[in-house]
Amino acid sequence: MKTLLSVTALAFPWQTMDPFLFCVHHNDAYPSGNAQMGPKASLAGRNIGQDFGGKDGWSMYHGDTVPGFPSHPHRGFETVTIVRRGLIDHSDSLGATARFGNGDVQWLTAGKGIVHCEMFPLLNTDAPNPAELFQIWVNLPAKAKMADPHFTMFWGENIPRIEARDEAGRLTEVACIAGHIGQTQGLPPPPDSWASAPDNDLAIYTIKLAPGAQWTLPAAQSAATRRHLYFFKGGALSVAGQTVPVSSVLEVQADHDCAFVNGDQESELLVLQARPIGEPVAQHGPFVMNTQAEIHQAFADYRRTEFGGWPWGRNDPVHPRDKGRFARHVDGTVEER
Repeated sequence: MKTLLSVTALAFPWQTMDPFLFCVHHNDAYPSGNAQMGPKASLAGRNIGQDFGGKDGWSMYHGDTVPGFPSHPHRGFETVTIVRRGLIDHSDSLGATARFGNGDVQWLTAGKGIVHCEMFPLLNTDAPNPAELFQIWVNLPAKAKMADPHFTMFWGENIPRIEARDEAGRLTEVACIAGHIGQTQGLPPPPDSWASAPDNDLAIYTIKLAPGAQWTLPAAQSAATRRHLYFFKGGALSVAGQTVPVSSVLEVQADHDCAFVNGDQESELLVLQARPIGEPVAQHGPFVMNTQAEIHQAFADYRRTEFGGWPWGRNDPVHPRDKGRFARHVDGTVEER
């Protein structure tokens, strides 16, 4: 059986497979910030509130002062936000709030319903504010769709990492955000996540290969697992003996070892793998359930309850410029970094 099953050009958003619903890579070269922590640049020519055009190398998204995503609801799935550069200010309808980034990951179980915002404050007033992140939506099985909302912080310094050198000393670096690679185990996912059962074989990795590096991604535990590789940065890369172009999504046979031989540029990949949930999916915007009747109920519940209301006064709150990385959870527990 072949190891490399398919190679497809990346679309926007990136193509996904069950249980992953959505994956997007935001990479914005924001300019210096102004007094409100928005861009110190003209917003003329942008579709404010719906700015996804990438004008001048960055977007405001749904923000009108600070870039990002003001308050919006979710039900029935999880978001995994991997921040490679820059910061995110999170606030939600349960009263939790956080500032995280520069290697941190937030794993949010929306469950029966939550409203949250994700703003990208531009803290540097005299230097650029680059921001880069992945956001991944992971479906919940029917039995967990109405679980209590919950968020977990994976602080960057705690995420397990592998540094492997080939015979020539060339480095491959792997961040194990979820699941395991060999004896390296990721941090515990939220309790109601599809990732919380080891037999579901859910894993999320990022891989960085130095120029010329050779490394082999170990096989997943089951032939029922599916594995996608998102090759988003680099030049020439050989995967399982075949040269593949950058900006590609590759499906590989998950229960095979997968050998990488890098070309003369640094290359980076995101890996998503899991055993599929295999249940019907009904989705409308921010709600993902199993039937259309459940989608209608989600809208009715949101109109009635606003999933707990919005305690923050404005729909796009940000923290003070001098605030460090932190998280305040619903139970009042505070983590300071």
